[in-house]
Amino acid sequence: MVALSACSTASGETTTSSPAPHLETDPPDFNHVHGVAGEAGSDAVLVAAHNGLFRLSTDGDVQVGPTIDLMGFAVAAPGRYLASGHPGPGVDLPQPVGLIESVDQGQSWQPLSRQGQSDFHALTASPAGVLGYDGTLRRSTDGLSWEQLQIPSAPASLSAGPDGSQVLATTEEGLLHSTDAGTTWAPIPGAPLLQLVDWSPDGGGAVGVDPKGQVWTSQDRALTWQPAAELDAPPQAMDVGSTVDGGSRVLVVTGSAIAESRDGGATFTDLRD
Repeated sequence: MVALSACSTASGETTTSSPAPHLETDPPDFNHVHGVAGEAGSDAVLVAAHNGLFRLSTDGDVQVGPTIDLMGFAVAAPGRYLASGHPGPGVDLPQPVGLIESVDQGQSWQPLSRQGQSDFHALTASPAGVLGYDGTLRRSTDGLSWEQLQIPSAPASLSAGPDGSQVLATTEEGLLHSTDAGTTWAPIPGAPLLQLVDWSPDGGGAVGVDPKGQVWTSQDRALTWQPAAELDAPPQAMDVGSTVDGGSRVLVVTGSAIAESRDGGATFTDLRD
């Protein structure tokens, strides 16, 4: 059982934290996964779910921090995470939590802005700031003050490139592309209808997954797409990043697998096997 506690920081803000116990289930029984990412400096995998944040590694799988329904999750920098969603039982955060921040790898969370107002289901972060969708597309350079933007269709996922200027959005009407950090959007002709998408770390390519689990890749800044592996299950979350030794890594969570590819999406293995 996770022991939750709440205390006040020197600034008066509420900090919610908990220890990171080892999970009794093996593999962990995740519930409604909303985000996944590789941990900086290791090959561990972070899974943001309805029942909290989990860290999977060869050393064992643990729940990290308090039980928060992490509807949106983004890695802003190594060890610094942003999230949105709903507080779990005993967690001293508003409903919804707005934009919250962890600077200790998910052990504790502090409210930043829009507490009681925003539940960002699509969230992305870059050095330029934060872009989130809570029924309205919103942008912030500091996570504190926000401006409202327009987008032609509601995004299921958002992905900002390395410098924040290039942004991709998956929508029911097709893949949208912005070259000005989300201010304006245009459809990408001929792009597959993707459910999730993410830029590669260098911003030169991208990987997406359609609603049936077909993986697609692009090597020319999302202009053209080629089919890759078939996962045969709808995706819940995905991430494109690097391994600890600098290799390529694609992570896709489905209802039955945490799939990893180290060859750009051509083949996948299940990390839960």
